[in-house]
Amino acid sequence: MKNIFNNNTIYMIIKSSLISLPTPINISLWWNFGSLLGISLMLQILTGVFLSFHYSPSISSAFNSIIHMNHDVNYGWLIHYLHMNGASMFFFCIYYHVGRNIYYSTYFNKLAWVSGTLIILMLMGTAFIGYVLPWGQMSYWGATVITNLVSAIPYMGTTIVQWIWGGFSINNATLNRFYSFHFILPFILLLLVIIHLMYLHEVGSSNPMGVNSNLFKIPFHNFFTIKDIVGFNTFFLILITLTLTNPLLLSDPENFNQANPLITPIHIQPEWYFLFAYAILRSIPNKLGGVIALMMSILILIIMPFYNLNKMQSNKFYFINKNMFWMFINTFLLLTWIGMNPVETPFIIIGQLLTVLYFMYFILNPLMHNLIDKKIL
Repeated sequence: MKNIFNNNTIYMIIKSSLISLPTPINISLWWNFGSLLGISLMLQILTGVFLSFHYSPSISSAFNSIIHMNHDVNYGWLIHYLHMNGASMFFFCIYYHVGRNIYYSTYFNKLAWVSGTLIILMLMGTAFIGYVLPWGQMSYWGATVITNLVSAIPYMGTTIVQWIWGGFSINNATLNRFYSFHFILPFILLLLVIIHLMYLHEVGSSNPMGVNSNLFKIPFHNFFTIKDIVGFNTFFLILITLTLTNPLLLSDPENFNQANPLITPIHIQPEWYFLFAYAILRSIPNKLGGVIALMMSILILIIMPFYNLNKMQSNKFYFINKNMFWMFINTFLLLTWIGMNPVETPFIIIGQLLTVLYFMYFILNPLMHNLIDKKIL
């Protein structure tokens, strides 16, 4: 019986991925966010499945079905708020995960990095579609603004928008399509995560030194499972505290009003995790240029594994690059703040300057690395 169990494929996959996986001895708690993202995804899928039992994808009843699950379904409010705030925790973890990889220059596993970038894009698409489903004012007008951006595509843009809408305006067909996509995409996202982990485990985890050495590696269990458990406890403590004490802290008050196509909100803005990209979109006067800048704000990450860096890779050893990284983080935070403000002076010019700084980082970072290595700086 023992031999049969040992030869079981599922057992061998679990053993090689979570038990005997060779892991650098010097990785810290900051490497926990990869596993936290897996927990976040499973939490979103599980709570989303339960919410789907009571949600009604119809423009006449969607808003009321959210009220129904919050007030009439046993613990429906808990599942709803866990799902809603879990999305914010998901994005916080993924932004931190990307930032840690950029800081330590651990992005040279090309396939793992590219698949990770695709995961971010699909996650943003899934979250945007999910934000539309409550059918509140900000849901409706956010969907109107974002889907209209597709019309900037030459020749076929208008046709694609009408296909997304299922008509000539956002209507019941649109909500039905968004509901279907929001249900299916997380499972595709789960498949991408599995592919991402496969590429990652081919090479192994990185470490703060920025080098991939086979020396000084130890099994993942039980040394790093303990660290992950600490991360899980902290994650759930923050999420549950937010959910039970102030579950609507990150929500837009405008979304407590049912969608009304005849009343436009004074200031249309997406959820906080989209604000940096929204600020970049608004900083470009041309519609097509804004859409391209919006997509490039994420897709530009793909160029990073192709940097030609010499000697040490981690910013830990490069004082100038370390400061540039924290300037980049400040730029990201300021763009998030700009996205919350109306499109008027001085926020327009500040957003444009921050957009230039955001994209310049991806050019200057490898340049400074090589100049320092060549002792020019």
